[in-house]
Amino acid sequence: MSLKDTRGNGKVVERMIRGIKNRSISHAYLLEGNSSIDKLALAENFVKAILCKEGEGDSCECCSSCNKLNHGNHEDVIYLAAEGNSIKDEAVEELQSRLKKKPYVGDRNIVILRDADTMTLRAQNRLLKTLEEPAPGTVLILLSDNMENLTQTILSRCVIFKLNPYETMDYKNPLERAILIADMVLDRKPFYEIARQLADDTTGKDAAFELLDALEIWYRDLAICEYDSHHQLICHTDKIDELKRRSRLYQRSAVDKAVAAIEEARNDLNRNLNISYTIKNMILKMIA
Repeated sequence: MSLKDTRGNGKVVERMIRGIKNRSISHAYLLEGNSSIDKLALAENFVKAILCKEGEGDSCECCSSCNKLNHGNHEDVIYLAAEGNSIKDEAVEELQSRLKKKPYVGDRNIVILRDADTMTLRAQNRLLKTLEEPAPGTVLILLSDNMENLTQTILSRCVIFKLNPYETMDYKNPLERAILIADMVLDRKPFYEIARQLADDTTGKDAAFELLDALEIWYRDLAICEYDSHHQLICHTDKIDELKRRSRLYQRSAVDKAVAAIEEARNDLNRNLNISYTIKNMILKMIA
């Protein structure tokens, strides 16, 4: 499969293709997203496009390089993954020895490093040397479920592509995401489905607080719309019909529980707890 045929994450794919066309390929990338995303497939499509000599910013799917990658036997593509629960220092040391050698058939050695967020601290510190002084033509692609487990020095040397699950739609603002999340909680969707929708809201504190604010105001409007007949207290008066329709489906106890979980999450963020953990813990409390 070529990059242009990849499902989802269109903006990321566009950036990848544009970088190849402009010959502005970085020495290190980080693809970050939850385990429901096929990060390996996207990485391999990216590598194919980089190595392909026939395509215009993408893979041709016909040349020998593309065929080798499609069959998993390209000599210049190196895979590294966790053994057991982590990637250890010794594995990175072996990788570095391989990278000292010239590519076998082309002009690039490319590494796809799966489970990057499981690297031990020693392994990360060792990899940093390669990121700081890569051999000419070397490209490292790190795949991670949670980049918060990686040191800032690693992150600062990578082009970071934050991936959304393929099912995630491009919601324009925090309110739209808040309504989506509230509806999924109401419909008792499985936790993993709700968690998929939170990728954009765990990238930093500002995004997380925006979601919490939007959720709390939405639940507040749901709680009072039945009694505020003149709409003097409701914030989202432009959505009054939606609020009335949805409010009939809620028990007051469910709204109270949701607001309590939001306030607890707000307090946890102010105490500098892990953002992803805090938001996901909030969802678990809301659906309990």
